[in-house]
Amino acid sequence: MSFLEVKNITKRFGKQTALNDVSAQIEKGELVCLLGPSGCGKTTLLRIIAGLETANFGQILIGDKDATFWPAAKRNFGIVFQSYALFPNMTVTGNILFGLQQKKGMSKEEMQEKSYEVLRMVDLFDHKDKYPRQLSGGQQQRTALARAIALSPSFLLLDEPLSALDAKVRAKLRSEIREIQRSLKITTVMVTHDQEEALTMADRIIVMNNAVVEQAGTPREIYEQPATPFVANFIGTMNFYKQDGETLAIRPENIEITDRHELYDFSVRVKSVEFRGALTRVHGLLSEVTEIYVDIPSETAEKMRIRENATIFLKAPQNRRLKYAAS
Repeated sequence: MSFLEVKNITKRFGKQTALNDVSAQIEKGELVCLLGPSGCGKTTLLRIIAGLETANFGQILIGDKDATFWPAAKRNFGIVFQSYALFPNMTVTGNILFGLQQKKGMSKEEMQEKSYEVLRMVDLFDHKDKYPRQLSGGQQQRTALARAIALSPSFLLLDEPLSALDAKVRAKLRSEIREIQRSLKITTVMVTHDQEEALTMADRIIVMNNAVVEQAGTPREIYEQPATPFVANFIGTMNFYKQDGETLAIRPENIEITDRHELYDFSVRVKSVEFRGALTRVHGLLSEVTEIYVDIPSETAEKMRIRENATIFLKAPQNRRLKYAAS
């Protein structure tokens, strides 16, 4: 049985439907990302799991118990917001102790020891006496994470926790969060609109769009076998093209550049060549309305001397093609 289960949740705000018959299962100890564009319903779903919003229809199960109408305080979760929500007049330790003080049955010595334990876990022990204004964005977010896990919650909810940070800090922190989550074996639900975050952090991804779940699966399943054109286009880059009356799709890295004298599936005119470090992306035009992207090793691109306005010949291996119903 799943540890967290969302069953047929519908939520409306006036005439707007935020969630339309959404169901999901989350196993104990796994990290699941709710991924989708702004306004798709992912944060509303997180808030309903937390008990901060009430659904119009449907159930929330925690363990084997119906928690649909439980208040937030009874659900035993930790939560980290995008805005950190730290108390500016309290030190790092003070912010963590404030949460612990709401938990009955702990002595002052136990609370102090627990605060130091989680500060070491998030590598902030040396900053324990600083105030939030004296910390970097990444340190503030780690403080918020420490405060959440100090309460030993049954599960952890993360609402766009890294979106306010710059790219380098974000990459480092997502690795740290994943490591902490694995070490604690804590069930975690994380909201993000960042596909790279979802692919690198999640055990499973639930892709949402327009108030519904488009697909749920492992990162590899979502990337390699996207169930719908939306998922295919939202996760990474996907080429769509028509052939023999069918709508086909293929990833840029799976297209091969071949010679005009060999078998090829189509030819394109090169619109631009974009160096991206280890890979070079070739942007080609199959027709006035169909663009094709091809990713090849930069060393290969340099040897082939691919230039703008040149014509190149492309092969789309059948085992790498995806087929969708014609739109």
